[in-house]
Amino acid sequence: MLTPINITPKALEEIKTIISTKNIPLEYALRVGVKGGGCGGVSYALGFDLKKDEDQSFDIEGLTVLIEKKHVMFLMGMQVDFHESNEARGFVFTNPELPKRHDTE
Repeated sequence: MLTPINITPKALEEIKTIISTKNIPLEYALRVGVKGGGCGGVSYALGFDLKKDEDQSFDIEGLTVLIEKKHVMFLMGMQVDFHESNEARGFVFTNPELPKRHDTE
């Protein structure tokens, strides 16, 4: 089965650090999903959860990733990265398949 998302090595390292330092139970997996819709678009979510009947399960570099079946099409081609700077740090979702948007004046 085709894996809909890619997790960069930096993001994978951060996820594994969270699992070990936050005492995430072994039976939990990483859940990737979408929220919202409509005019505002969608936002992406990461968390840890138990597998549910409506989930598809993927193995990404030894990490079990859960995605609700109805969310797979919205996540296809997405890349999860981890960004860290002096101003902010956090996970970033991008789709390298989409052309870059160029703002015009």
